[in-house]
Amino acid sequence: MDGTLVDSTAGVEGAWEVFKEKYPSIDIDHVLSSAHGVRTVENLKNYCGITDPDEIESEAERFETSIVTSASANGRRGIVLLPGVSKALEEISSGRFLPNPCWAICTSATKKYAIAALGSAGVPVPDVFVTSEDVEQGKPFPDPYLLGAKKCGYKPENCVVFEDAPAGIRSGKAAGCKTIGFLTTHSRKQMEATQPDFLVPNLASVSLRRTESGVEVTVTTDL
Repeated sequence: MDGTLVDSTAGVEGAWEVFKEKYPSIDIDHVLSSAHGVRTVENLKNYCGITDPDEIESEAERFETSIVTSASANGRRGIVLLPGVSKALEEISSGRFLPNPCWAICTSATKKYAIAALGSAGVPVPDVFVTSEDVEQGKPFPDPYLLGAKKCGYKPENCVVFEDAPAGIRSGKAAGCKTIGFLTTHSRKQMEATQPDFLVPNLASVSLRRTESGVEVTVTTDL
């Protein structure tokens, strides 16, 4: 979701600045280079040293609320659509409904934050909407994409995962899906190390077309 459909970088940076006030040992530059695509609860364990389950839950909610509130603060640009997303949604938006959905969102974010972030950018929430609360193990484990495929009624090997983070690519590959990596939040070197099936700048390099059996995906790569 973040880094594939929407750009919440401004809010994420702001949220870590807020959390540095309570956890001064946080190295924001390091966190921003490595934490994307990982569930907030794991990031809080790793970078804030929080171990109490109740505290992690409350701090995760505070962090993700801070993303939304910080995104437009102090002149920041807010949570915005990434290139190619508007056109893609025009083509597949009607395929988001059960009982026969052709796409899903599988995100490391909590449901509350994900709904708020998507709403800010004008992205419709599909009926198959897998968030951090829905799986025992988040990315890079395969659980999110296995659950998404199951709820959509497709075999994982017939699904395509769009990801901007190494953890997400690893999750999609572990689930048995085809993977398309985007260079929106990580370096080419970081993304190439995960060996996605395709690696392109963003969704503008991908064409989607609804078909009777699902979605036809065409990837335009640099020659």
